[in-house]
Amino acid sequence: MTLNHPLDRPVWSALTTRLAPLAIRAEHGDGAAVRLDPDIGVFAAAADTSPDSRAALDALCRRYPGAGLVEPEETPIAAVLPDLPAVSRAACVQMTAAALTPDTPGDLDVLTLSEADAEEMLALATLTRPGPFRKGTLRLGGFVGVRREGRLIAMAGERMKVDGFSELSGVCTHPDFRGQGLAGALSRIVVGRILERGEQAFLHAYADHAATIAFYEGLGFSVRRRVTYTVLP
Repeated sequence: MTLNHPLDRPVWSALTTRLAPLAIRAEHGDGAAVRLDPDIGVFAAAADTSPDSRAALDALCRRYPGAGLVEPEETPIAAVLPDLPAVSRAACVQMTAAALTPDTPGDLDVLTLSEADAEEMLALATLTRPGPFRKGTLRLGGFVGVRREGRLIAMAGERMKVDGFSELSGVCTHPDFRGQGLAGALSRIVVGRILERGEQAFLHAYADHAATIAFYEGLGFSVRRRVTYTVLP
């Protein structure tokens, strides 16, 4: 299988280019495997499926447990790590957007989130489970949110970044405030900023979450390909 596009293996592409300063390189195998700083996220990747790369990834995932791999559906690399059986595997879709659908902006008081909001961001993500999230995830940038009644109730931000693309992620709303269009409004702000930089936006969603996929299609995203999200011990 030919993988030429930077989004074909987004974790490897991100952690060896724009997010390299936040990545940990394997100590052997000429850096043939990388992992995002565990305080920031879970993602790891190997250069390829060669024995050296697999050994480097194996060692890195043992040193920093709980890694997550995002690989093309046809060949999830975790399948060639027999000594590290997967905790779980999930089929996902990768979606991209080069433009947003038309929309009439509402009157929303949007805040730029910072280190001072880290604990509340983690609490909101833990409650709503938008995907892997750590206290340091906000260091990936671009997070905005909404406060009501003195608490953070909704947020969205960026995650993986590769040449020409940035990922929309961390989109979530407290259950008490859903149905008010907050997720859509914040997503449009984050994606709008990505597009203004001359990039395209991308994201990942579980393949069996039809409502989530339809939500993002309504913003202007379309499915690019299927990928597998694998969680290691």
